[in-house]
Amino acid sequence: MGSNPHAPAPSATPSEFPTPTTPAGREALAAILARPDRAVIALDFDGTLADIVPDPDQARAHPGAVDALAALAPKVASVAVITGRPAGVAVRHGGFAGVAGLDHLVVLGHYGAERWDAVTGTVQAPAPHPGVAAARAELPGVLDRNGAWHGTWIEEKGRALAVHTRRAADPQGAFEALREPLAALAARHGLIVEAGRLVLELRPPGVDKGVALARYLHEADAESVLYAGDDLGDLAAYAAVEKLRTEGPDGIPGLLVCSGSAEVTELADRADLLLDGPPAVVRYLAALASRL
Repeated sequence: MGSNPHAPAPSATPSEFPTPTTPAGREALAAILARPDRAVIALDFDGTLADIVPDPDQARAHPGAVDALAALAPKVASVAVITGRPAGVAVRHGGFAGVAGLDHLVVLGHYGAERWDAVTGTVQAPAPHPGVAAARAELPGVLDRNGAWHGTWIEEKGRALAVHTRRAADPQGAFEALREPLAALAARHGLIVEAGRLVLELRPPGVDKGVALARYLHEADAESVLYAGDDLGDLAAYAAVEKLRTEGPDGIPGLLVCSGSAEVTELADRADLLLDGPPAVVRYLAALASRL
């Protein structure tokens, strides 16, 4: 295993380990603390472990994130990073490869269609959906016909395509103007559109963070889960946790954490614990590790 190039996570103080505001959240935290070896810590990447930046290629895990995860992972059943990015890209941008202590880390990329395991260092992935290639060929024309070239940016995800409007003169206006044209393009090729923070992603149906999380929790035979996210794509994972809480005689206790954002309020309204962005998430994970 290689050494960790990231700066150590800052020491956590009691104020940086806030109590969940809901009974369900407090029950889940108690379950995680009581049986950490049966707990899964699941995390979004962009906006949760990494700050949102204008160019997604420049996104990197927040300083201290890898050290916090390396301290946490040996004490729990698993740490799972669930992202819309390709698994290999998330691994590179996160700095997760070759880090001592991260044997229990997996990255579920493309909403679970791809998987990277730290213990093997390899990515498993099925063949790509043919509709993505067809939509890729048409996308420039769609943007041109809708006057959306200036300031928009296409992110190539291999198994998906994303159109970002954050750098447009009117980011929200461009975002709204592209909703219907991109939905029509996706429908023609058997894809769906996932809206996010000034981004519209075209991807295959049948996979989302909720499906990926529920499948992984079953595989890990988890007895509790913490899920942290920041964007609309994380709502499916929230819904999966909410459903698992009620299944069976006892359900699976789940702690829903929102990495706070002024751009997206839907997660904050449903979260058990609201943290102020990636720096606060990193401090919380470090504090959790110190308590296990």
